Amino acid sequence: MNLKSNPTLKKIARRLRPRNEKVIQKQLSKLCYRSRLLSSVYYFLFDRSFSREYQAVLAGKVKHLKEAERIKANYFLLVRNTHRIEKGLLMRPKRNVFAKDYIAETVDSFEGVWKNQQDRNNPQIKWFTDVLTEYFAGASSDPEVAKSANRFHKIIGTTTDATGSATDCKAIPYVRLDQDKSNISYDELYKLSRQRRSVRWFLDKQVPRELIDKAILVANQSPSACNRQPFEFRVFDNPEMVKEVAKLPMGTKGYEHSIQTMIVIVGNLDAYYDERDRHVIYIDASLASMSLMLALETLGLSSCAINWPDLEPRERKMEKFLALNKHQRPIMCLGIGYPDPEGMVAFSEKRPLHQIRSFNHTDK
Repeated sequence: MNLKSNPTLKKIARRLRPRNEKVIQKQLSKLCYRSRLLSSVYYFLFDRSFSREYQAVLAGKVKHLKEAERIKANYFLLVRNTHRIEKGLLMRPKRNVFAKDYIAETVDSFEGVWKNQQDRNNPQIKWFTDVLTEYFAGASSDPEVAKSANRFHKIIGTTTDATGSATDCKAIPYVRLDQDKSNISYDELYKLSRQRRSVRWFLDKQVPRELIDKAILVANQSPSACNRQPFEFRVFDNPEMVKEVAKLPMGTKGYEHSIQTMIVIVGNLDAYYDERDRHVIYIDASLASMSLMLALETLGLSSCAINWPDLEPRERKMEKFLALNKHQRPIMCLGIGYPDPEGMVAFSEKRPLHQIRSFNHTDK
């Protein structure tokens, strides 16, 4: 019997082919996981799940190096090095001279950012200036550092704070004071953490943009590796756009119509010059997103954290919708709105403490 001429057999073959491929892949995975080389071969030949990540990491690296080496105006590099200098300023004991191996490139990027800055009210410009001013005040006795100090002072036009008055608070390392501490107790924080649950039923009520901005300001204070903050919040509150973007991730079926505002958190891999940091976009964005969700609760809003599946068809749709560059990756989504008081939330009991915490434990 000719398989090609028989529609029934052709139909059966189409059904069996994916199953056979899955069986083969399962067997190969059991073989290839035993070595890094075979694992690489497996994902190169049989599973292209990581191909988009490879390109994104490489595209981000090339963009970062290009801006640092050729354009000499890399904002992420300037943030990272300013943070490194701050850590040197607060060390005990503080070394007389440090950062010699990267101070020249720091001033290079500072000059490019200083000349090209569009927002004169950007507080990070003051931070860059204040930290470098403080650094050069204590380290410019070194001949090599002195060259960079002279360049820096020529750029800003003066050896004092060029971004504010002499009475302004300097954006440099400081000692935390008791009067600046929050009055929030542990009990209240724990209560807030239990109050925050993934809400899927929202009132048909527009979310004010100023409340979203307030919550993002809280998220903006979250810890970030070398303060680079390699993420951005793409906020959608146009009903048609919300409807469109809410269908892109999995896990919104049945309640996407209830979402009033949708945020897509995007990671920027051009923040890094090395593949070792390729996962930091997920760590830093997750830290910021948790702070954002807690802040929303204090403003009378609720949210639902929506997982982003790394599936190529959905990646292409999100890339097109957001007009993403090759070095940008969607990390997660948030559905936001005023919670419907009659809408239920999952109880979602959490794992007991002893299952997620250990002291001085290893697997040895």
